Amino acid sequence: MTALMILWRRELALAWAGGGGPLLACGFFLTLTVLVPLTVGAAPEALTPLSGGIAWLALALASTLSLERLFERDHEDGALDLIALGPAPLELVVLAKAKAQWLAVGLPLALTAPVAAIALGLPVTLAPLAAATALVGALGFALTGALGAALALGSRRGGLLIAVVVLPLYIPPVVFGAGALARAGQGADPWPAAALLGAYVLFAGAITPVAGAAAIRNALD
Repeated sequence: MTALMILWRRELALAWAGGGGPLLACGFFLTLTVLVPLTVGAAPEALTPLSGGIAWLALALASTLSLERLFERDHEDGALDLIALGPAPLELVVLAKAKAQWLAVGLPLALTAPVAAIALGLPVTLAPLAAATALVGALGFALTGALGAALALGSRRGGLLIAVVVLPLYIPPVVFGAGALARAGQGADPWPAAALLGAYVLFAGAITPVAGAAAIRNALD
């Protein structure tokens, strides 16, 4: 547990190093939000029905920005070999890195999501639901992104490969999260869609450590 805590704190510190990954992700998120009214028009009747879906799509795309260096940086300088030889199992290492990715990048994005959605026309009363679902969805993005980063470890075009692997897997949480906001906006119960979002996160939490650790071992062999 001490080794995992040290690794987790190290990942949080590295997330802000070299340009500040969270700030870059939030800036990218807000840029996408600003571009949408310029393309579809600023009429509320056009933006409001799309506000939840646009916010979730921007959240998914912004979550991929810092995934390439999640494992690749340690692989290049040899730190990943030392981590693999350490006392912590690789499965827990993958979870620790995904948790750090969630707290460093996912949490700021989740706090940005309600602001962006409201700016696009989402009712202010739905801001708590938007923040809660975005926070859960960001955890799912971090877990799935960690798996994609592990699978792309050692490849020449890791960023492109991660996007190819991860973006299709991001479709279910985007659909469930946007669906929860859409149902709430129509006066329906949003919790069935929110429950499916939570089920996705639980499934990702069960699959990512095992598959990610296997991919890392294969890259180190």
